[in-house]
Amino acid sequence: MPQTAPPRTGAVAASAIDATKVYGSGDTAVVALDHVSVDFRSGELTAIMGPSGSGKSTLMHCVAGLDDLSSGRVLIGDTDLTSLNDRQLTILRRDSVGFIFQAFNLVPTLSAIENITLPSSLAGRKPDAAWLDTVVATVGLGDRLRHRPSELSGGQQQRVAVARALASRPDIIFADEPTGNLDSRAGSEILAFMGRAVDELGQTIVMVTHDPVAAAYAGRVVFLADGRIVDEMADPSAESVLDRMKLLGD
Repeated sequence: MPQTAPPRTGAVAASAIDATKVYGSGDTAVVALDHVSVDFRSGELTAIMGPSGSGKSTLMHCVAGLDDLSSGRVLIGDTDLTSLNDRQLTILRRDSVGFIFQAFNLVPTLSAIENITLPSSLAGRKPDAAWLDTVVATVGLGDRLRHRPSELSGGQQQRVAVARALASRPDIIFADEPTGNLDSRAGSEILAFMGRAVDELGQTIVMVTHDPVAAAYAGRVVFLADGRIVDEMADPSAESVLDRMKLLGD
C-alpha cells in the first residue's frame, strides 16, 4: 500500500540566488545565466522551459551541483553548494539529490532491481525495504525486476531510472528531458509516474523540458530566455505553455 505523502509546507527544497554562469572570456564570453534567482518548492513538480540556448539546462546543472557558477549562490535545503569542497559535494549529490537523464544511464550488466538500488549499494547502505516496495509499485515494475536493460523497452528502462532516483529518498530530483528518447505513450506513462511520486510520495522534482505536454504535468513552469527568468505559470496546460513559448520564439 502506498505510503501517505507528507503534507506540503511550502518549504524550499533548492534555490538559486543571483546565479550567473559565463562560458569563455573577453569577446568570446557567453552568458548562460544572467543573475537568476529562483526557488524550487518542496513537494512540487516544477518544469523549466525556454528556447534553445536560454540557459534552462545550465540552470538545472548548476542547482544540482553538476556545474559551478561563475558567481552567485545555490542552496539545496539550507546547504550552500558554493561552500562545499569536491568530496562534500559528492556526498551531498549521493545522499540528497536524485537524477533522471534522457539517456537512462543504466548499467547494462545489472538487473532492474540492481540498477534501482545501485546508489544505496555504492553508499554502503541497505535500502529501506518498505519504501523500495512502494517505489516499485508506484512505477509498475514488479514483474520486470530481474530483467537487464537490454530486455526492457525504452519506457521500462526510464521507469527503472525514475525508480532509482526515488529509491534513496532524496530531498530533490532533477530530470533532464526525461521523455526525450521515448514515444508519446511511454513518455506519458513516465510523466504520470513522476506526478504520482510528487502527489503520493511527497517527492520534489525539477524537470527541464522543451515539450508543452510534459510541462502540463507540472504544478509550476519557470520560463527562461537569454539566461534570465522571464515568466512563471502555475497549474499550466499544454495550450497555455505553447502560447507562452511562441512569444519567446521557440
